[in-house]
Amino acid sequence: MEGLSTIQKLAVLFLPVLFAITVHEAAHGWMARRLGDQTASLLGRVTLNPLRHIDPVGTILVPLGMFALTGFLFGWAKPVPVDARNLHQPRRDMALVAAAGPGANLIMAVLWAALMHLGVLLGDDYAWFALPLVYMGSAGILINAFLMVLNLLPILPLDGGRVVASLLPQGLAVQFSRLEPWGLIIVVALLFSGMLGSVVLPGVALVHGFSTWIVGLN
Repeated sequence: MEGLSTIQKLAVLFLPVLFAITVHEAAHGWMARRLGDQTASLLGRVTLNPLRHIDPVGTILVPLGMFALTGFLFGWAKPVPVDARNLHQPRRDMALVAAAGPGANLIMAVLWAALMHLGVLLGDDYAWFALPLVYMGSAGILINAFLMVLNLLPILPLDGGRVVASLLPQGLAVQFSRLEPWGLIIVVALLFSGMLGSVVLPGVALVHGFSTWIVGLN
């Protein structure tokens, strides 16, 4: 996207970012509903309507500010409420609910890769339609790969931290959960120190390679 203006870049990124965040959160609620907890469903959070998931600060102000300052997108949506007491097997099911979000990002990365492939196949004859598909597809793969890998980091309150807490013995899980108030501070510190990239980029490259390979782009 080097040849695009700032407005064009934002236009290309808008849908991939919106869907990446929205579907990620809806997947948590969908999995919780399947496993016995109707909390998110009753609150209207098992939906692809982005208005149900948008956090004015985390979904709009922070990403725009980060993009303006660094050219990097970082943000979050309103977390989906889950009541573990309603789940069939609370510890196991909380891990499945947590994993559903990154799993949705993987599926979306593959779907964006398929759209990108379609754009490549259409080629110059339909450049007016093909080029936006290629740009948005490329952005969609990277955004979903990044969100997937970032959320799988074993840090609470990220999804990876929830999975780890569910797998640890009860005593260790309680000790681990006490680190949650520091989780986002750790992530932000990693981001501004430049260490976050070195932690997540190998995984992003792996997800990107898989997504393009599975649709025949490699």
